[in-house]
Amino acid sequence: MQLDPQDRRLLDILQREGRISNADLAERAALSASACWRRVRALEEAGVIRRYAALIDAAEIGMGFHAIVHVQLTRHVPEAVNTFIEAVRHRAEVQDCFATAGEADYHLRVVCRDLEAYNAFLDGFLFRLPGIANVRTNMVLKQIKHEPALRLG
Repeated sequence: MQLDPQDRRLLDILQREGRISNADLAERAALSASACWRRVRALEEAGVIRRYAALIDAAEIGMGFHAIVHVQLTRHVPEAVNTFIEAVRHRAEVQDCFATAGEADYHLRVVCRDLEAYNAFLDGFLFRLPGIANVRTNMVLKQIKHEPALRLG
């Protein structure tokens, strides 16, 4: 879908204020309420807007352990890759999973309660998956920047 400046304006506002009413969104975007609703609906139907969510501070709810986990597979047999991907998709601790080129095949962003919970994640889940050759953990010491909103220019 090609985004025009009006679509970009709507998306920019919605990324910062997901609970804004249609009337307020229309006013801020200089549109009529009905035109605003139609544009947002079109963005949703096209898959540009996938869903709406609240952003939660993990530390405030006791999820203070963050790690970037680099995973290498022993081989790239489709069954092993598919098993890994499906398993990771269903684990609550895994916030992001990226297939990458380079030293690691996958990079995971893992969030859990503490080091003990992370060790349980490793021992009870990740190390039990078939085809895992190497797992390297980089523990996050401090979050410098986390911006879920895309910059739309």
